Amino acid sequence: MQPVVLVTGASSGIGSALCKRLLQEDAGVRLCLACRSMQKASATKAVLLAAHPAAQVTLVRLDVSSLESVLRAASEIQRRFQRLDYLFLNAGIMPNTHVNFKALISGLFSGKAVHMLSTAEGLITQEDFITADGLQAVFETNFFGHFILIRQLEPLLCCLEKPSLLIWTSSSNARKSAFSLTDYQHSKGKVSYSSSKYATDLASVALNKYFNKQGLYSSVVCPGLVMTNLTYGILPSFFWKLLMPIMWIIRFFTKTYTLTPYNGAEAQVWLFKQKPESLDALMKYHSCISPMGKNYVESRKMDVEEETAETFYQKLLELEKHVLARLNAPLSPK
Repeated sequence: MQPVVLVTGASSGIGSALCKRLLQEDAGVRLCLACRSMQKASATKAVLLAAHPAAQVTLVRLDVSSLESVLRAASEIQRRFQRLDYLFLNAGIMPNTHVNFKALISGLFSGKAVHMLSTAEGLITQEDFITADGLQAVFETNFFGHFILIRQLEPLLCCLEKPSLLIWTSSSNARKSAFSLTDYQHSKGKVSYSSSKYATDLASVALNKYFNKQGLYSSVVCPGLVMTNLTYGILPSFFWKLLMPIMWIIRFFTKTYTLTPYNGAEAQVWLFKQKPESLDALMKYHSCISPMGKNYVESRKMDVEEETAETFYQKLLELEKHVLARLNAPLSPK
């Protein structure tokens, strides 16, 4: 049977590159692009069809920063499909980013330059804001909107005869130190992006615990350092012109400088070719590249505690109940 694949944030960056690579792997895949901007999604679809005229590519409007949009999209997806084989949870934001230029300049001339540029640790902060749903924007967009989407699509995802796979786009910036169970939306901190990505790591572990027995599996990927609109928005353009030669040189000494969206999608494409039940729930799969430009995937154990993942999951269920009651929406589809 032709695999049915849904990709959020598919209109640009890693999401767009992933769609191109999936069709290269399997031209028969039924591909659904879930995007906020239908104009950008249509442009991406046109590019895909130009390369693969017989491809089955559909669009659905999805803004993961709006729970009403998530519920509408989930309802539409259920009308169109009888199952989902792969759900790539890729959409995300990094708003109002501020760079500590003093730390950047001093770090470039220290022994920690590669680590700093790979993880942005101690380098960037974000000014978050509140969405119309009353949630922190980075938390809702990068994580919670996706969580609600999964919950709404459970009937399409849970099948013992044909297991399905959730694939979260995490980050090397996902740090335990940025996350707190008492402030999991990160309303009081300045590293909301890092916190939201660590939340994906925790949730993936918990989802495996509860849904593997129903035929649904979850994995986490790290695309490495990729130059996308998200990345370019961090610094002024002239600064990137100064940094890019340095970054290309550093790429010869570190495997995580994937730099292009095509390279960054390597781990996602690799997971697409694996049996979901064969994957390790505690591993994060990293897109890597050799000095000679060969793409490969490396698995590394996540810095997560299963007890913390369980506590976080229960908090998410309570939040889900609260926000959906406010929207007069059911906890699960009829």
